[in-house]
Amino acid sequence: MRRIVLPALLSLSLSGCGMMSYSLTANLPSPSSGQPTGKAPRTQTADASGALPQIAAANATYDKAPKGSYERAPAGALATRDYAGTRLDAEKARDLVNAFRKQNGMRPLKLQPALTEAARAHSRDLAKWDRISHFGSDGSNPWDRVKRAGYNARLAAENVGTGQVTVEEVIKGWQASPGHNKNLLLPEAEHMGIALTQDGKTEFKTFWTLVIASPL
Repeated sequence: MRRIVLPALLSLSLSGCGMMSYSLTANLPSPSSGQPTGKAPRTQTADASGALPQIAAANATYDKAPKGSYERAPAGALATRDYAGTRLDAEKARDLVNAFRKQNGMRPLKLQPALTEAARAHSRDLAKWDRISHFGSDGSNPWDRVKRAGYNARLAAENVGTGQVTVEEVIKGWQASPGHNKNLLLPEAEHMGIALTQDGKTEFKTFWTLVIASPL
């Protein structure tokens, strides 16, 4: 059976706020099934008034992500963080992931262009909407994006992070979260792709996507 695992990480560096996250795990009966089954346990982030942030009505018409499947940052939540030096070195990210896998007795992963493209497309979409989610604004889930990029997967998993300054920070966050850590250590995995989109005009500032998979 093909399997897809979908945890997400929402990291806000606020005094007294710490880290907030939600996880979604789903088994897809077939790659054409469209949406994951089951509901995602999640933590919603409220703004100063206590209301949950909503997408602007003008954009909502074009948004096909399921309601409740994304999180948005409170205004100014990450305004004090310095992102001037934020960069992604994909080979360094691979080495960090593989060092962690080696410590846990897992084989190393190889960077794979199609998975990198799937990760890049999702990071760009998250930045466009300034949110964190495993669903794209076109309604796609990670399996859809991996398939669309031309990777014929037997297993696919996705970790997402927002607001982190460095790749070390985002990977450490994933290691500390059981669902994300499980993805990093998938024993069947062979390939990975990772992407970062930065946009200083957004509340989240950085949008990291890691895709891990194995082919048929």
